[in-house]
Amino acid sequence: QVRLVESGGGLVQAGGSLRLACKTSGRSFEDYIMGWFRRTPEKDRELVASVSWSGDRTYYEDSVKGRFTISRDNRNSTVYLQMNSLQPEDTAKYYCAAANTGVVDLITPSLWDYWGRGTQVTVSS
Repeated sequence: QVRLVESGGGLVQAGGSLRLACKTSGRSFEDYIMGWFRRTPEKDRELVASVSWSGDRTYYEDSVKGRFTISRDNRNSTVYLQMNSLQPEDTAKYYCAAANTGVVDLITPSLWDYWGRGTQVTVSS
């Protein structure tokens, strides 16, 4: 079992930045790819970014490329999402997820094994 706890969400003005963190516990962190999804009332979960166990491969959804950066600290079992140049359309609840696979662009939510409870990000215009 893997437990994931997100932090770092909040309210920010357009153009601002936030850094999300996801602390994991339980099974070996290095066995899993890690990802960040987001969900809004109008749209189901979409994969925003993901990272391989070693950190050498990443995936980004097109709308966040060049603005968001995913990284992981295997020693501290934590994955981060640095979000810059935030826009109102980035407003969503952001979820950390883990999957025991080598496929980084795992865009289907049901294929992920573990989920956090989410953290709200609100971007005002």
